[in-house]
Amino acid sequence: MAPPAPVARLVIASPSSGSGKTTVVVALARALRRRGLRVVTFKCGPDYLDPTYHSRATGTASPTLDGWMMGQAGVVSTFNAAAAGADIALIEGMMGLFDGATATTESGSTAEIALWLRAPVVLVVDVSAMARSIAALVHGFRTYDPRIELAGVIANRVGSREHLQLVQAATAIPPLLGGLPNAREHAFSERHLGLVRADARTLPDTTLDHWATLAEEWLNLDAVRAAASATPIPELPTRGLPSGSGVRCRIGIARDVAFDFYYEENLRLLRDHGAELVGFSPLEHAVLPDVDGLYFGGGYPELHGFALETNATFRESVRRFIEDGGPVYAECGGLMYLTGAIRLANGQVHRMVGAIAAEATMSDSLRAIGYVEAEAWRETVIGPVGTRLRGHQFRYSELRNLTMDDDAFVLRSPSGAPLGSAGIAPGNVLATYVHAHFASNPDVPGYFVERCAQYRRKRGK
Repeated sequence: MAPPAPVARLVIASPSSGSGKTTVVVALARALRRRGLRVVTFKCGPDYLDPTYHSRATGTASPTLDGWMMGQAGVVSTFNAAAAGADIALIEGMMGLFDGATATTESGSTAEIALWLRAPVVLVVDVSAMARSIAALVHGFRTYDPRIELAGVIANRVGSREHLQLVQAATAIPPLLGGLPNAREHAFSERHLGLVRADARTLPDTTLDHWATLAEEWLNLDAVRAAASATPIPELPTRGLPSGSGVRCRIGIARDVAFDFYYEENLRLLRDHGAELVGFSPLEHAVLPDVDGLYFGGGYPELHGFALETNATFRESVRRFIEDGGPVYAECGGLMYLTGAIRLANGQVHRMVGAIAAEATMSDSLRAIGYVEAEAWRETVIGPVGTRLRGHQFRYSELRNLTMDDDAFVLRSPSGAPLGSAGIAPGNVLATYVHAHFASNPDVPGYFVERCAQYRRKRGK
C-alpha cells in the first residue's frame, strides 16, 4: 500500500509572545474551513490553552508538538498521525520563532519544529507601532538561520488600510500576505501569562465568524495556501506498541472546567497500551465511576474551590479509592486537589481530598516556570527507580506544611543544572507539579496501564 500523500503545512510564528499568532491561526482555520478545506492545527511548546482556541475553530483536537519533550521521532509521528487526510495543517509556534529550551540552541523552539517537519514559516508581526521598520525586523528573521524557509509575513493589529499599504510597500521579500485590523473588542481574554481557556462561552461562534470574515477581507488566502509546503517528511523509527491485547483496564480522566490540561498524546498512548479512558467531573459527579486508575490533569481548581469543597461525596469516593490501593497519577492542579486544602491568595481556604498531608497555597506571583527533566528516585505508579521523563512547570501555587517524606523526583533544567526534589509518591499515588509528556519516555504509559490492570485483577474484574 502506498504511503499517504504528504499534507500541506505552514508554521505560524512571530518575533515574540503576544504578537497575535493564536488570533491568526483561528482566523485562518475558520476561513479555510469556509472554503471547504479539511484543516488541522497543532501547537508548538507546552501550552494547554491555545489549543482550545484551535479546537473551537476546527472542531477537532490540536495536538502538542514539543521538540524538547517529545524528540524528533515523537514530533514527526504525532504530526503524521493527526494530519492524515487533511488538506492543510496550521502549526502555531511558541514565543518567538527561535526561543526554546536554551538561549544558545534551537532545542525546543518553533524553528526546530519547522526544520523537522520541512514546513515553511509565516511570520506574524505586531505592526501597531511600526511601518517601514518591519523590513529590518523581517530581514533579521529571514537571514538568522538560512535553513528556515520564511515564506511570508502577516501584519497584525493594523491601524487602517493605509497603514497596511505602508507596511506592504516596505515588505518585498518575503511577501506580505495581508494583515488583520486592530479589533480590540474581539480580542481573546487573557489570564496570567496566557489566554483564558476557550469554550462556547469565552469564544462564541460569533467571535470565530468575525475573525474568519476579517481573514477573508484582509488576508490573501490563496497566497497563504500557496505558501504551504507538501514536501514528504521522513518517518523516523519509534518504539512499537502492544497489539491485539484489547482493553486491559479503565482509567478515569478528570475532565471539566477545573481540570482540563492534558497533552492529547498522553491520552492516546494510554489508549494504545490498552486503557479505556472514562471521563469524570469532580465538580458535577457524586462519586467516581467504576475505574481501575485515576488521572488528574492540571487546570484551575483554585477558581472552583468552593464547588470542589462542597462536593464532599465525590472527595470521599476519591479517598476510598486511594485507601483501597487504586493507582492515581496527578499533575499540578490535580496535585492541589489531592492535598488537604487550597489556600487562596486572599487567605480563603477550601478543603480538598486530603490524600497528601499538605496545603496548596496560591500566590500572586509565579512560583515556577520552565522545562524540567525528572528522574525518579523511588518506584512510582508510572515507573521504577531511575525512570526519566521530561515536562514543564507553570504554577502560581506551592505546597506548605508538608508532613510527608515521600519525594518522588529529582529535577534538572534543560542544561542539566539541579533544581531540587519534586513530587509526592505515597504508595499508590504520584502527585507532581510537573506536566510530563509521555512521549519523552514511552515506557511510562505502559507502566501506568499495567499498574491499573493489576488493581483491576485484584478487584476480580
